[in-house]
Amino acid sequence: MFKLNSNFKPAGDQQKAVEEIVSGINEGLSKQTLLGVTGSGKTFTVAKAIEELQRPMLVISHNKTLAAQLCNEFRHFFPENSVHYFVSYYDYYQPEAYISTTDTYIRKEALINEEIDRLRHEATTSLLTRRDVIVVASVSCIYDLGLPQVYRESILKLQKGEKKDRKEIISSLVEMQLSRTSSELSRGKFRVRGDIIEIAPANRDVVYEMQLSNGYIERIFELDPVEGFVPEKTPEVDTVFISPVRHFISRDNKEALRLIEEELKERIEYFEKRSMPLEAERIEKITRNDLAMIREMGYCHGIENYSRHLSGRSEGDPPSSLLDYFPSDFVVVIDESHITLPQIGAMHAGNKSRKNSLIENGFRLPSAMDNRPLTFKEFEERCYQTIYLSATPGEYEKKERLVEQIIRPTGLVDPKVTLSPCRGQINDLLSRIDERTEKGHRVLVTTLTKKMAEDLCEYLKERKVKVSYIHSDVKSLERIKILTRLRRGEVEVVVGVNLLREGLDLPEVSLVAVLDADKEGFLRNETSLIQTIGRAARNTEGEVILYADNITSSIKKAVKETERRRKIQMEHNRKHGITPRTIKKEITDIAPAEETLEIEPIEDKKEAIKEKEKEMRAAAENLNFELAAILRDQIKSLKDEKDSSKRSKAT
Repeated sequence: MFKLNSNFKPAGDQQKAVEEIVSGINEGLSKQTLLGVTGSGKTFTVAKAIEELQRPMLVISHNKTLAAQLCNEFRHFFPENSVHYFVSYYDYYQPEAYISTTDTYIRKEALINEEIDRLRHEATTSLLTRRDVIVVASVSCIYDLGLPQVYRESILKLQKGEKKDRKEIISSLVEMQLSRTSSELSRGKFRVRGDIIEIAPANRDVVYEMQLSNGYIERIFELDPVEGFVPEKTPEVDTVFISPVRHFISRDNKEALRLIEEELKERIEYFEKRSMPLEAERIEKITRNDLAMIREMGYCHGIENYSRHLSGRSEGDPPSSLLDYFPSDFVVVIDESHITLPQIGAMHAGNKSRKNSLIENGFRLPSAMDNRPLTFKEFEERCYQTIYLSATPGEYEKKERLVEQIIRPTGLVDPKVTLSPCRGQINDLLSRIDERTEKGHRVLVTTLTKKMAEDLCEYLKERKVKVSYIHSDVKSLERIKILTRLRRGEVEVVVGVNLLREGLDLPEVSLVAVLDADKEGFLRNETSLIQTIGRAARNTEGEVILYADNITSSIKKAVKETERRRKIQMEHNRKHGITPRTIKKEITDIAPAEETLEIEPIEDKKEAIKEKEKEMRAAAENLNFELAAILRDQIKSLKDEKDSSKRSKAT
């Protein structure tokens, strides 16, 4: 059962919103929209709805960072339940492509994050073995993932006291593509020592030690991968689930290989009839190499391009995505739906265009087209009941039943909006920055271009303002550092082009300035302006200045909606005697992990590596992958030093 763990009680509009959402789901409504303003506690409302509905839930976010934040919030609300993180597992990804105009083939290059891959397996295994599951995912959840029924059948369940001999367990592990090793255990490997089998599963960051006796599983221990077996400390468990190493599995490789052979033959004939010998030779060479790898290893680079044959689908059939791993009564929540829905809708067309070029030039078989994301229509068909979540829902979401959550439990009112002329906007901005920084507050400024952001930053620095800029050329890790420094007061002003995508939660910011607000476009439309205004809604002295010479339709609508929300909150505060208070939020930082390692004696390196591995695993468990990446690099550096020292001694 889902059990909500929180000291909070529904306040403001929250209880009403929970009741309306739950009744809508129970009445069978397929779609609802929760219009929740910034700071109104939408996540808590969803958590209360989950507890009342007692149904598995998929929450889709438009980027990995926000998905991680949401996942951690839900883990806090549901510590006894199964809450998972499912995003693209690539640290780096360059898709396979062919540019015919320059005859340029771009080979697929990818760097897989093993920890995120493990979390994906953890999510799918939980979905197929229990019901109290919440998965927070990015839009990558609509991509082909392999058949859930085949994956379910491949999950190995091992129980204490079960009759299972050594040979049988080893055979099952090999079939699931786990590798046998006699050296160090790592994820997706197993080791055999007499009647003891040690398994490092793909779906959990643990090592299971299986002790066998007379054809039975006598004991199962759950070991910490770093510490190993510690007497009287290592827990014993009754049941474990071991998932396959990969999601793409075929139970009948022979049939799949036969179908690929047939398609290859047809494709060679197609190219030969059109006098395209280069393309015919190319597709034969590539496909035969892949077939040889699949026969030998059960896997090949780019195996997902053969997923139609491996899963037994017909041409054009939709792929099996994460959505198919859920039971039929699950509920979908689409966070920041005004951004997430357009992303989902655009994915299929982009994939189709790239694949067409590869197929027509002999780099892939036509069936590769069926390795694709779901179309928007297919996605909707699989989301039986959906809740759209946004402070600024688009026209598409507004067509559904609207549930409003305007009142903030903190009593905070939407910021006052001031209109100022563009002429002299920089000098006016400078005086307003001075007013705010004297009070110890912070300021956000949005410009139209990256060049303007950099130039304004330089101008403010010359006037002794502690300022920094953020835009797409600034690396993610650096952006996080800048925002942390802003909260601490080491930076007083941040200038950027699109400060919406950062998922900013900065209660210290009391002023947001929008330069050239009357230049209509993506970052100056009604939705973007309302979102930008919301950045100053966590401070009691919040104010937004729109520098504009013309009152555009977007400005008019944004100001009108902000005033409507202000009136509702102010009336609620007056009626209940609430005094608004600025949100207090702990300032956390990942910077300490970057301090230089001070480990002098070589003997200490082994212990240091062990300690850093613990820290890395803890960071990854908290979905802090920036910190985990820093620690991973430090561990590699330490291991290199250790190996170098060993080689020197041997010499």
